[in-house]
Amino acid sequence: MNSRTYTNPIRPGFHPDPSIVRVGEDYYMVNSTFQFFPAIVISHSRDLVHWEYIGHAITESDYIQLSDLPDSYGIWAPDIAYHEGTFYIMATLRLHGSGRRNILMHSDRPEGPYSKPVTINEEGLDPSLFIDDDGSRYMVFGGGGAKLLKLKDDMSGAEGETVFLWPGTGKASPEGPHILKKDGYYYIILAEGGTEYGHCVTTARSRYLTGPYESCPDNPVHTQTDPAAAIQRAGHGKLVQTQHGEWWMVHLAGRPVAGNYCTLGRETCLEPVRWTADGWFEVNEGRGPSVTQRAPQLEETVYPYPALDDFDESALPLHWQFARNPDEAKWSLTERPGCVRLWTGEADIDTIEARNVLVRREQHHRYSASMKLEFRPERDGEEAGLVCYYDTRCFVKLCVAQDSGLKLKLIERRASVTRELQSAAIGQTEAEAIYLQVRVDREVRSFYYSGDNENWVLAGRIGDAVFLSDEGTMEKKAFTGTMVGFYAVSGGSGRSIPADIDWFHYVPAAGE
Repeated sequence: MNSRTYTNPIRPGFHPDPSIVRVGEDYYMVNSTFQFFPAIVISHSRDLVHWEYIGHAITESDYIQLSDLPDSYGIWAPDIAYHEGTFYIMATLRLHGSGRRNILMHSDRPEGPYSKPVTINEEGLDPSLFIDDDGSRYMVFGGGGAKLLKLKDDMSGAEGETVFLWPGTGKASPEGPHILKKDGYYYIILAEGGTEYGHCVTTARSRYLTGPYESCPDNPVHTQTDPAAAIQRAGHGKLVQTQHGEWWMVHLAGRPVAGNYCTLGRETCLEPVRWTADGWFEVNEGRGPSVTQRAPQLEETVYPYPALDDFDESALPLHWQFARNPDEAKWSLTERPGCVRLWTGEADIDTIEARNVLVRREQHHRYSASMKLEFRPERDGEEAGLVCYYDTRCFVKLCVAQDSGLKLKLIERRASVTRELQSAAIGQTEAEAIYLQVRVDREVRSFYYSGDNENWVLAGRIGDAVFLSDEGTMEKKAFTGTMVGFYAVSGGSGRSIPADIDWFHYVPAAGE
C-alpha cells in the first residue's frame, strides 16, 4: 500500500476549471486563462500530484483576439480529450455583452502546436468532447443544464439540433458538463451553485445518451459544507482512471485568506473516487475537499520548480503570460540577450489597451519576488517596474518613474481608484540598475528596493483588500487570480523607450 501523501491544491494559484485526460501513463490537464495570452495553459504529470507546464493551446495572436475584451472575459472552461492519436481541446471564448463562441482545436502532440480554432456554435458555455463507442462525436455544453450537440465526423462543425439532457438539481448556474460512459451507463458530471461559495459537483445517469437522466440520490457528490475549512468553493470536476484502475477527480477550489477573498484565484485540487455497489461514484468518501490525502498508486515524478527566470532562452518560460495579446513590436528576448526588453507603451496598465504587462501566477500565500531592472526614463510619465496584478481594476506597482525628476513610486489601484502611496527621489545611477522586491505574508504585501540586491529599503506596505473589484467582491465578478511580474509605460511622453529585466526570482516561503 502506498504510504505517500499529498497536499491540496495540486495546482496552486490561478488554475481554474481543470479538465484532465490520461494517455497511457501520462496525464494532461488544461485550465482557463481568461484574458491572458498565450491562451489555455497545458500541464503534464506522471503521478497526478506533481505537474509541469508543457504548452498553450493558442499561441498565435491571429487565432484569438483578447485585446479589446473586459477583465475576466476570453477563455473559459477548456476541456482536453484524446482519441486515436489526436488531442482535442474545446473552450468557450467569452466576448462582449452576452456574446460567446464554443471553439475546438486539435493536435497530434499534447503540447501543440494546435490547429486554428473553429467555432462549433455560439450558444451556451463550457464545452467538452464526448466520443461514443461507435465513434460518434458530440459536444456537451452548459447553460441552464447539460446539452448535447452532434459533431461532424471531421470535427469541423456541428450537425443536427441541440438536445437538452439534464437541468441539474435546481442549484444556480448548472454548467461545466462532462459525459463519462461506464458499465452501460452515461454519467453527466455537472458544476452547480455558481463558482463562489456553495459551488459543487452533481451527477446523473442514463442507459441512453439522450436520456432520460436519473439524478444521483446523494447529490451533490462533492462540495464544501464547513465554512471554516481551509479549502472552499469546490466544484467543476472531471474524473480520470489511472492505468492501475484507480479513479480520481480534479476540481477547482479556492483558499481564502483576506476575509472571504481568495487572492490566489481558483486552484486545482485532486480527490479519490470510489464506485459504489449501486453504480454511483463517491468523492473522498463524501467528506468534501481534503487538505492532505493519500497519493495515487503511481510512481512519484517530481519536476523542478521554476523559481529563477534569467531569460537566457529563445522563448519565454511557459509560466509567463501577457495580460491580453502583446504588441509583438514592443517586447523582445533578442534585442538585449539575457534580458526581457519591454518597450514602453502609451496605455497605462489600468486600461485594457495596455500591451506590456508580463506576469506569472502567484502560487503561494507567503513568498518573495525580486527583479533586476535597467530603465532610463527622461520624460514625465515614463515608468517601469514590479507589479502584483489582478486585473485593470486591482493591482499594486512599485516603479521607477520620471515625474519632475527621477522617482521611485508605490501605487495601488483598488476597485478602480488609483492612489500614490509613496514617492521618493532617486539618483540616476540607482535607476540604471535597480532591484525591486515584494514580500507577501498572507494578507500583507511589503515592497522594497535596493541598489545592490543586498541592502533593501522598505518602500511601503499594503493589505490584500486591494484585490477587490468595482462590484465589491472579486468572487462574484472576477474569475482570475493574482499574478506578479513587470510592465513598462510611456504615460503620454510621446516616445517609446526600453526597460530591460535581467532576471526575475520567485521564492516560496518555508513551509509553503
